[in-house]
Amino acid sequence: MKQRCISADSHIDMSWLPPALFTENAPMQMRSRMPFQEETPQGWRWTTRSGLHLGFACALGATGRPYEPGKIQRADRMAEQGLFSDGAKGIRRISTPELRVKDQELDGVDGEVLYGILGMSDRLKDEEASVVMLQIYNDWLRSFCAYAPSRLLGLANIPCHTPEMALKEAQRVVALGGFKGLDMAAAAPSAKPYYHPDWDPFWAFANETRLPVHFHTFGPEMPDMTGWDAATKEGARGAAFACGQIFRAARVLTGLVMGRVLERFPQVRIVFAESGIGWIPYILDRLNWSYDEEFRHTIALSLRPSEYWYRQCHASFQTEESALPVLRHAGYDNILWASDFPHPDGIWPDSQRYIQKLFGDLDPHTRDKLAYGNAARLYGLQ
Repeated sequence: MKQRCISADSHIDMSWLPPALFTENAPMQMRSRMPFQEETPQGWRWTTRSGLHLGFACALGATGRPYEPGKIQRADRMAEQGLFSDGAKGIRRISTPELRVKDQELDGVDGEVLYGILGMSDRLKDEEASVVMLQIYNDWLRSFCAYAPSRLLGLANIPCHTPEMALKEAQRVVALGGFKGLDMAAAAPSAKPYYHPDWDPFWAFANETRLPVHFHTFGPEMPDMTGWDAATKEGARGAAFACGQIFRAARVLTGLVMGRVLERFPQVRIVFAESGIGWIPYILDRLNWSYDEEFRHTIALSLRPSEYWYRQCHASFQTEESALPVLRHAGYDNILWASDFPHPDGIWPDSQRYIQKLFGDLDPHTRDKLAYGNAARLYGLQ
């Protein structure tokens, strides 16, 4: 029997966006600084006039690397469904709303929360241009999601170079309407951490609007590897990818709790994506211990630190069976299932099979809550 489900972490990457989206929609004075596509011997590629390469068109993952048969099992599974061959013909199934809904139906998915192109805001190496790029993307996303607003759950991409910049774009997209949440550049450099008082106007706005604020951990922090040999570099990359997502999510969460953001703004809802959930019980225990032993006389909290998690936070996970034993500690009401489509570690078009494997031994009420109900409640679908 099909389990109703909402993927709480799916994607629209720059790789699949319309080729002239940014150059056609930017103000005249900014067009020369926008990403665009150029033809190369390897295929059409996103680039900039400054010579940055931002990935190939209709390619794999957030970085737009070319699909190579036999290299990644889940990518091969997507290729079997014609995703990349269609892309080579100019059929952008990821970013064409009617085709996206058909691919949801193929996967047995009732809706997707759509993360976007925030990673490119750092890769562009042009702060002013990246703000314009994200505004254009947000306007396009609003139109895209309007095709099926209960299935295409778009997150506005918020530039986070400064708190003022973030607030301005958040106010703009909320006034436009049509978005299900705000997606923050957790991996982009920020002059001040999210618990700094300068962020208070942003958190006050999020508290007022009650739109969930999202942190998708989309890449590791890498050391300066100048002069390193190839094997050592690859080891550093492997180590960073294995743990970077967890560390970033933990830093944001602990800052929001100990920095009293969640205390002062109790209607704020926080979502962590693609960092899994196995880390959550330990971090909650550590927060409680740190507060009880070291900071209860110096940090004014009305709740124990872990209680803010259960009151205001959510996290998504995909396939990790190690998550099942910690569901109770992470909170049955706080966890969201995700497919990560169309990324190479995603499970499309086999989501129903993975859901049955993960949740098949749970009682029907809990299974439905994790796969569908928590997301439906968080995003106002029930």
